Amino acid sequence: GWDNSSASPQSCPMASCPSVPCRHGAGKGEDTFKTSPFHLDLWFYFTLQNWVLDFGRPIAMIILPLEWFPLNKPSAGDYFHMAYNVITPFLLLKLIERSPKTLPRSMVYVSIITFVMGASIHLVGDSVNHRLIFSGYQHHLSVRENPIIRNLKPETLIDSFELLYYYDEYLGHSMWYIPFFLILFIYFTGCFTPVAEQSRMPVAALLLVGPSSLYYWYLVTEGQIFILYIFTFFAMMALVMHQKRKGLVLDSNGLFLFYSFIITLLLIAAWVGWLWNDKILRKKYPGVIYIPEPWAFYTLHMNNLHAATGS
Repeated sequence: GWDNSSASPQSCPMASCPSVPCRHGAGKGEDTFKTSPFHLDLWFYFTLQNWVLDFGRPIAMIILPLEWFPLNKPSAGDYFHMAYNVITPFLLLKLIERSPKTLPRSMVYVSIITFVMGASIHLVGDSVNHRLIFSGYQHHLSVRENPIIRNLKPETLIDSFELLYYYDEYLGHSMWYIPFFLILFIYFTGCFTPVAEQSRMPVAALLLVGPSSLYYWYLVTEGQIFILYIFTFFAMMALVMHQKRKGLVLDSNGLFLFYSFIITLLLIAAWVGWLWNDKILRKKYPGVIYIPEPWAFYTLHMNNLHAATGS
């Protein structure tokens, strides 16, 4: 009897007890062909909070009266950012939970932790940088070229502002956006079905794909993460072609995400084409990849409007 029980080492040790689930969740992992309906609630909340809490935070900081939020206190945009840092990882986790495929939990958890840390680093640096606009800081210039910075004494203070800029634009963005796109791609890997009838987007998805794409355009251009975005997009395309050879197609959630990335690429191309001959922005964004930031465009071409609002 002992020999027979040990002859199948690959069986789950708890298989004889139906009330105890297998440790690695093999049942769900093997259910590759299970599909999910379009997550209207999650995608709607996700798009809404992105627009309000991320895109809307610098706008709220500028529009609301300055006396409500003194320059030495957190601004309205900072509170928006704090809410974003809590709500976004929660929605990403809920999205992962609804995947019909068992996804690597350790990678998801590490990505979420890194995301929260990076977004929190960005919160501090971005708060100071945007508050500097009220003192005349110009985002289309480098830190040392800004009139309000280059005259600081002692000159070591300039190094401190460059460090702040590094935390905001480089370290914070990397720790924020890399796990963000990684989680979206991990979720995307589970959005395939063998049923061709399930590979279509409902009306609600068609209505949301526009605002979603426009936000990703802002995310890529303002975050200066085109390389990360395009590699994620290429990985999605490669996965779609690989799964197509197996007879699998994208479900409604996968189509929504994939089409959002396609439209985002078109918007980025239109943005770059519009500002292609801008000599000042060309100076700030040298090199082969030229993608100006919307806030750099704002401080350069809409400075008079901002000054009128401030007065």
